Amino acid sequence: MERQGVDMPHAECKDQEPPPLGESAEPQAEESHGKEAGWGPASANRQLMMLEGKLGPYFSSLDSSIEILKKRTQELIENINESRQKDHALMTNFRDSLKIKVSDLTEKLEERMYQLYNHHNKIIQEKLQEFTQKMAKISHLETELKQVCHTVETVYKDFQDLCVQPEAPTLEEEQAHKDGKC
Repeated sequence: MERQGVDMPHAECKDQEPPPLGESAEPQAEESHGKEAGWGPASANRQLMMLEGKLGPYFSSLDSSIEILKKRTQELIENINESRQKDHALMTNFRDSLKIKVSDLTEKLEERMYQLYNHHNKIIQEKLQEFTQKMAKISHLETELKQVCHTVETVYKDFQDLCVQPEAPTLEEEQAHKDGKC
C-alpha cells in the first residue's frame, strides 16, 4: 500500500497507531522490527536520499512560492505606501486650496461687511443731523417758551398790581358805592 509518494512495506501498514516517540514499551522489539523492514541506520540514509529526491522539487517549489509571496507582500507594502503618499499629497493640496478659498471668502465677506458699515454710517449720520437740527429747534422753542412764560408772568404781576383792591369794603362803603356816592 502506498501513501502520498512514500513507499512503505505492506507488513507495516496495519491499522495501528504508531506509539509516541520516546515512550515505547518495547524499544528493542521496534528496533529489530525496523531492521527487519529496512529501517536501520544504513537504510535511513538511503531513505533520506529518496525523500530528498522526491521532496526536493516540492521544497524548491515551496521556496519559490515563499519568495513570490515575499515579493508580492513587498509590492503591496510599496503600493500602500505610495497610496498613502498620494493621499497625503491630495490632503495637502485640498487643505491648501481650502485655505485659499476660505481666505477669498473671508475677504469678500469683509468687503461686504465694510460696504454695509458705510451704508449704515450714512443712514446714521443723516439721522444724527436730523436729530441735531430737531434738538436745536427744541432748544429755540424752549427759549421762546421761557420768554413767553416770563412775559405772561410780568403781565400777570402788572395786572395784579392794577387790580389790587384795598381791604374788603365795609357794608357802608358797599352801600355807598351802590348809591353812587363814591
